[in-house]
Amino acid sequence: MVKIVNLKKAFGPRVLFQDINISLDQGKRYGLIGANGAGKTTFLKMLAGDEEITEGEVQVQSGKKVGVLKQNQFEFDEHTLADTVLMGNKRLYDAIKEKEHLYMEEYSDEIGEKLGELEIICCEEDPTYECDVKVTKILESLGFPQNTHHELMSTLTGGDKFKVLLAQVLFPKPDVLFLDEPTNNLDMQTISWLENQLQHHEGTLVVISHDRHFLNAVCTHILDVDFKQIREFTGTYDDWYIASTVLAKQAQVDHDKKAKEKAELESFIRRFSANASKAKQATSRQKQLDKLEMQPIQVSSRRDPSIVFRQEKPVSKEILEIKGISKSYVGEVVLNDINFMMNKGEKIALIGSNGIGKT
Repeated sequence: MVKIVNLKKAFGPRVLFQDINISLDQGKRYGLIGANGAGKTTFLKMLAGDEEITEGEVQVQSGKKVGVLKQNQFEFDEHTLADTVLMGNKRLYDAIKEKEHLYMEEYSDEIGEKLGELEIICCEEDPTYECDVKVTKILESLGFPQNTHHELMSTLTGGDKFKVLLAQVLFPKPDVLFLDEPTNNLDMQTISWLENQLQHHEGTLVVISHDRHFLNAVCTHILDVDFKQIREFTGTYDDWYIASTVLAKQAQVDHDKKAKEKAELESFIRRFSANASKAKQATSRQKQLDKLEMQPIQVSSRRDPSIVFRQEKPVSKEILEIKGISKSYVGEVVLNDINFMMNKGEKIALIGSNGIGKT
């Protein structure tokens, strides 16, 4: 579906990656991983046609629909939830809105002809004339009651806006789907919903995520951005971790073996190059040394985090006690009479749906 040919991206002298040749096939779901700053988002934008390519090209199979998750949560503030989702199919949305506008004008032959053209577009994009039903269904599955579907996006929280943007990109069922960190700002229930949706995606998916549980649940392949390359691995994130660890260890073993061989050859040449009886052997060793290719160990862009928890004084058993905490916003109760105790050694996860009051 998507073919990447001799792709290179550089910002001035800094090369993010080069000589990338990958085919992204139908039915495969690729997790795009790498350290912060390695070039994941840049690569995804290049695939989507939203970032300039330094060298090479990206070829998308003719006639295939591409869906890209929007990142600007304020872009659709003046539109309703339903219209925002429908905009996922811009051709259909534009045709429907133009039809609505023409119906309000006085009828003429010209308007009738134009309405006929628009009706053909609607039929091509929505053969069963069920787009309204589909929009309603996807919004309800994300927790938006039907009576809210014609409210403006500006009334929503950031997390809920992002849910609608997810609905927008999934609504038209694109053949090729590009998602940049889609689980950000999502509650656990919505993440589970998204996992299920993507597991049933029949086209090609490329998704950036730092959530290994999500990658394990969704992905069939991993694209690893490192060493100025993008390497493809078959399997989940855990499969990639095992395979990449084995490759790194093997590369170190091979490097150490060649380094030892090089040292032995150099030692022999130093000792016997001036010895007439050993000159022939020394010359042979020199030829071996000249042919020996020592590739330096590549430095990964990944860095292990350095996190140190220092305990300055002894800690008591009871760390924190919450008594009768309540919170309201303009008369709306968010928290009511919260009571609990936190004890030494406990690790507590604070969970809940978007907008419920966690922060």
